[in-house]
Amino acid sequence: MEGTLEQALQEGKLRRQINGFIVAHLRGDNLNQAAAAVATATMTPLTTDVSNNRLLELVSKGLIAERDEGLKGISSSSPLDATKGLSSVPVVASGIDFSAMQDMKGSSKNFPKHESRHVSEHKNMARCARFSLDGQYFATGSSDFSIKLFEVSKIKQLMAVDSREASIRPVIRTFYDHAEPVNDLDFHPQGTILISGAKDNTIKFFDFSKTVARKAFRVIQDTHNVRSVSFHPSGEFILAGTDHPVPHLYDVNTFQCYLSANFQDLNTNSAINQVRYSSSGSLYVTASKDGSVLIWDGVTAQSVRSIIAAHGSAEATCASFTKDQRFVLSCGKDSTIKLWEVGTGRLVKQYLGAVHTQLRCQASFNETEEFILSIDESNNEVVIWDALSGEKAGKWHSNHIGVPRWIEHSPTEAAFVTCGTDRSVKYWRETF
Repeated sequence: MEGTLEQALQEGKLRRQINGFIVAHLRGDNLNQAAAAVATATMTPLTTDVSNNRLLELVSKGLIAERDEGLKGISSSSPLDATKGLSSVPVVASGIDFSAMQDMKGSSKNFPKHESRHVSEHKNMARCARFSLDGQYFATGSSDFSIKLFEVSKIKQLMAVDSREASIRPVIRTFYDHAEPVNDLDFHPQGTILISGAKDNTIKFFDFSKTVARKAFRVIQDTHNVRSVSFHPSGEFILAGTDHPVPHLYDVNTFQCYLSANFQDLNTNSAINQVRYSSSGSLYVTASKDGSVLIWDGVTAQSVRSIIAAHGSAEATCASFTKDQRFVLSCGKDSTIKLWEVGTGRLVKQYLGAVHTQLRCQASFNETEEFILSIDESNNEVVIWDALSGEKAGKWHSNHIGVPRWIEHSPTEAAFVTCGTDRSVKYWRETF
């Protein structure tokens, strides 16, 4: 009897902890109404000292432990089977605490020196690039309608000091299946699937595990020019930013398209240049041609934060979340890069000193979020800022003949890719 009572007390304590984690998670994602509803229903305090990311961290670690037990042949008593077939489950990293920003002039860090290597070129402008979540691959899309897939380990072999192996080919797949220029790419978070969005109004699915496949095995036909694509972290949904002002949400299994129910209330009526999910999928962000940056609820598809004229009347060309989902980094054709607080829409920091007024310029965090990288069109340079202080930490010639259109940093290591108007693709890595 005592054992049963003790077990019930422990279970009750565990449930209260879980409810607290859920409420903190919802509040951290700015889902305040949902947090209040859960708090009321479970008699949980609405404000706690629990970290907003605690639930994600515990779930991620639990899924990894469950997977590892399965690999060792240990049976799990958990009734959850949702992790079957997952190759990896990323743990949400805390990143840099931008909320603690003060006037930090003079405290900038030095960005390590990098070397670049020309790894391939397209037959026309290289328009976009994207790394896989594990950093083992990246892909580039071009105005020549083609997509090239690179294996990072092969590039490292090419760049090795003692490498004399001329037969090493870093391009492991080339896909030809679009009828218009490719605008954006993304990798499935757990599988060997690459998707592309293009001016031919399509989203195409390529399976790069098949060595002979050159064509898409699935196609989503949209009604507009598909400017940007982003996989939900589950891999079950895809966001498409198009010439339509509202992001198109697709179910990967049914291809059914969902639109926001409150799109009539939006203060924007402009094409979307970029759309990106947050690390948990609870939010997504859009950057539009009218200069606005909008943050959306990943569950209800409602716009929850509108930063109108984030880049004045100039185009907002890119936007993405920090790892902890508390901030959004945006870039625009007003030659500014800006960091915004998700909860309030407050401008936290600006990064100045690079001209980008013509191309669809990108701004990218490095893998630790300590630095921000972008392109200066006027000087054909890669520019790096200290993310906390806002001061320049370096600038290098891009080593491209023409100005790069895209810069993309690896999510896992000190390496990045540039590609652009001269058709070439260059891989940069830290020198030791």
